[in-house]
Amino acid sequence: MCSAETSSYPIELELMTTSGCHLCDHAVEVLVQVLDPEKFTVDLVDIAYEDELMERYAERIPVLVFKAQKKELGWPFDQAQLSAFVNDLLSRTAVPG
Repeated sequence: MCSAETSSYPIELELMTTSGCHLCDHAVEVLVQVLDPEKFTVDLVDIAYEDELMERYAERIPVLVFKAQKKELGWPFDQAQLSAFVNDLLSRTAVPG
């Protein structure tokens, strides 16, 4: 196990979404199935309230964002793709032990 488990959790992610987005509902289901709540938190961000977010994500939601590394995972994604994305985040945030 890497030492990131004791020093870097939880990793904060954001899911770009908006009210009534059925694809976003599907994305949340995948997140719940894959993400370990001890390692990840997910903030649902409604893009409708910020012009910049609307401009950037309106045609693309849902999009999972890890701001600290400017990494994004756009829909459609399945469990395997989400797992690969978060495993990459875990490897990049690991602190050498």
